[in-house]
Amino acid sequence: MAKVRVRFAPSPTGGIHLGGVRTVLYNYLFARHHGGDFVLRIEDTDQSRFVAGAEEYIQECLQWCGLVPDESPVHGGEYGPYRQSERKAMYRQYAEKLVAEGKAYYAFDTPEELEEMRNTFKTEEHPSPQYDHRLREKMRNSLTLGADEVNRLISEGVPYVIRIKMPDNETVSFTDMIRGEVSFNTSNVDDKVLLKADGMPTYHLAVVVDDYLMKITHAFRGEEWLPSAPVHLLLWKYLGWENSMPQWAHLPLILKPDGNGKLSKRDGERLGFPVFAMNWTDPRTNEFTQGFRERGFLPEAFVNMLAMLGWNDGSGQELFTIEELVKNFSMERVHKGGAKFDFEKAKWFNHEWIKRSTNERLLPLVKQALVNAGISVKDDSYLLQVIGMVKERCTLVPDFVEQSKFFFQAPEVLDIDSIKPKWNPDKNNFFKELAEKWGAQAEWTAPAIEASFKDLATAHSIKVGELQLPFRIMLVGGKFGPAVFDIAAAIGKEATIARIQHGLSLL
Repeated sequence: MAKVRVRFAPSPTGGIHLGGVRTVLYNYLFARHHGGDFVLRIEDTDQSRFVAGAEEYIQECLQWCGLVPDESPVHGGEYGPYRQSERKAMYRQYAEKLVAEGKAYYAFDTPEELEEMRNTFKTEEHPSPQYDHRLREKMRNSLTLGADEVNRLISEGVPYVIRIKMPDNETVSFTDMIRGEVSFNTSNVDDKVLLKADGMPTYHLAVVVDDYLMKITHAFRGEEWLPSAPVHLLLWKYLGWENSMPQWAHLPLILKPDGNGKLSKRDGERLGFPVFAMNWTDPRTNEFTQGFRERGFLPEAFVNMLAMLGWNDGSGQELFTIEELVKNFSMERVHKGGAKFDFEKAKWFNHEWIKRSTNERLLPLVKQALVNAGISVKDDSYLLQVIGMVKERCTLVPDFVEQSKFFFQAPEVLDIDSIKPKWNPDKNNFFKELAEKWGAQAEWTAPAIEASFKDLATAHSIKVGELQLPFRIMLVGGKFGPAVFDIAAAIGKEATIARIQHGLSLL
């Protein structure tokens, strides 16, 4: 059996939607599971849609997710170049071969003539006329013009495209790895352009030629590409490469949270969650779109969440490392139906991954989040201790700021309203005496702090539970945070006493 070779072939037109990253992921998992190669190929044949910085953005996204290709414009490889624009010269020969064999033709129609065709031949039965087997004989192309006229037009430099000549009323079929047998009637497909007037191939020609030359064995793409399949099937056949055609799988859509239609960038903006892997600012419009990375997701969680959007291994397990995903992944377990995106579930994955991450893994991310919030961190070992104390309370990386800033600076605002209703002189005296007692206390560990706190509470005949909330609010500012005696041990004796005294001054 040939070595498994898969590819992800995006157009550099903007940010990468989570559906695109899932396509990368399934390609990557399949390749790794079978000991094969994962190729990144940039499909930049449509120069009018090219966006500066988009290719670099795609590379960075894959790097962040840990889905690094074996071959790409950056990594190279024996089947390069890996940008279609750099392969431009090789496509024309295949298009011309198809023309010579009567399977494609030159079309000289101007944009105005194409527009006229759409208006002239519009009927109730065909409200959107296409350049197909019904209308090609009415247009200006090498099927309707004499050979001498065609040669003259070409020699005079009149712009033309090359179109595939779709057969009338034939059935073409293939076996999809997810959907099973899929069939199409060629009468329903128009004569797609294969080579544009600027000499660039369209997606239809380029994807077939490149997959053949790069020895791609399996092609996985979104189900929105299914309507293009009959054109590609015929190109594989017409070019004589039928026996080399990759196995195809058309992946289900990622749906809006309510299940009605494909999830879009606009849905994310409307509902308040990211749909791109990383922040993206469109250089043409300056439009900004937030990414999962900057929102505070770990790549491990993002990848885990995406894997489960349309696939499971049948065991009920939800948390997988990338190694476990590689081991368990199979295309047979990918669902046929679309998967609803649930941002709360996405956050659940991130929370679980934060909890299972080592403190060292989280250190640079949390440190940056604190610095961004204006909190300076001088001691990494102290921050590691803090991370260990608060990570179970954090869902997204920015949550670490709120959950840990009181370890680095006294709270600016105290929730005094939570203390006042049950505050009395006895409690006031208790905390005054506690501050004095602790000033002289030698051992400053959580157990020693807790023991002396409880001893004094007993001496004052006050229940410990009634004193712990005021103590927490003095240290933290509100009703949150890890064990209060652990906090006191971490911030140190002087800071603890200073915060008690500050709290007393407000009550």
